[in-house]
Amino acid sequence: MTKKEALQLFEERKVRTVWDDQEEKWYFSIVDVCGVLTDSPDPRNYWKVLKHRLVKEGNETVTNCNQLKLQAQDGKKRLTDVADTEQLFRIIQSIPSPKAEPFKLWMAQVASQRLDQMQDPELNIDQAIMDYKRLGYSDAWINQRIKSIEVRKELTDEWKRTGVHEGLEYASLTDIITREWSGFTTKQYKNFKGLKKENLRDNMTNLEIALNILAEASATELSKQSNPEGFVGQTKIAKDGGSVAKAARKQLETKLGRSIISSSKASDYILPEATNKISNKNGKK
Repeated sequence: MTKKEALQLFEERKVRTVWDDQEEKWYFSIVDVCGVLTDSPDPRNYWKVLKHRLVKEGNETVTNCNQLKLQAQDGKKRLTDVADTEQLFRIIQSIPSPKAEPFKLWMAQVASQRLDQMQDPELNIDQAIMDYKRLGYSDAWINQRIKSIEVRKELTDEWKRTGVHEGLEYASLTDIITREWSGFTTKQYKNFKGLKKENLRDNMTNLEIALNILAEASATELSKQSNPEGFVGQTKIAKDGGSVAKAARKQLETKLGRSIISSSKASDYILPEATNKISNKNGKK
């Protein structure tokens, strides 16, 4: 079972959500929903009071609510009350708000879009393009980023085929590839760019993304040719794939007379008015 956390936007207000692929449903942060519907300066306390009242009334919806660890504003994961679509509909009935009906329609749309994307993965790509455009990225950058997603998926499919386990082993192989071509592990690379919880690839320049694509695509083709077994077998492939991009990087840097590993992050080079939206997308406010 995989639970994938995602930020959703309702009228430019962020709502933390989690997709459960086993149950095929979204869970929404109730505190965030309270904040959206009431504009309360303290939505956490609003939910605390409302929850206490609903429990006294014997409301089973509140009793059956789950808690999941979601990222808070300070970047730390904390247990947060969440509700699925059906549960949230019932809770919203107890919140007097002119936004209630538009919010219900938005929730239904979020759920529908996800199910559509599962049936047609191309819709995921279309949505990603729209999101990046809204955040202010250039068309050239977006094209590269979408290609990097495709290349990454092909690589992880190859890892899975050869017996590599998701999680720590995927992360370790990614570190090997990244360190080989860039000189940094993923964590060191993020530190170099001054990133915290943000996605590293979303903060790469066009050249950095191009080299990362070359490294991962090379690793995929080398793996298909040599057919290694498991994580141990893939470690050499990862290093070899990264070395292909490293050679290209060194050659280009010799021609340019400078390093192409940049400390720049997305907010340094996208449209200025989109900077705040980038922060929201990456979990900062």
